[in-house]
Amino acid sequence: MAVAEPPDKPAAWRRWLGIALRAFHLAAVVWLGAALLGAPLGRVPAAAAVLATGAALLAIETIDERMRWDELAGFVSLLKLAVVAWMVLDAERAPQLFWIVLFVSAIVSHAPRQVRHWRPGRSPAG
Repeated sequence: MAVAEPPDKPAAWRRWLGIALRAFHLAAVVWLGAALLGAPLGRVPAAAAVLATGAALLAIETIDERMRWDELAGFVSLLKLAVVAWMVLDAERAPQLFWIVLFVSAIVSHAPRQVRHWRPGRSPAG
């Protein structure tokens, strides 16, 4: 059985762009969490920053073929962006939604590779 060639690695500048975006995304998540915990920082602009940086990360990882939307990690990423948008519309539920997204993010991002890249109709092992 032939083994598929791994996709070409992206250029170094693209890798650094992804790293910078991830740093801004983490800062935006902290900003949103602080706003939801009562800091006078503005929930809506914080959520907008999380959405913008999250969408940019998703786009880069999709283009670089590190993530597929039909795999668990890609689907969860889209779902998380939708839930952050929900936080903008529903201030009352935003704190609970924030903690759910944070918890799910930690689990999925640190799950074994075969779990993160699982696709429906395919066993986790392959």
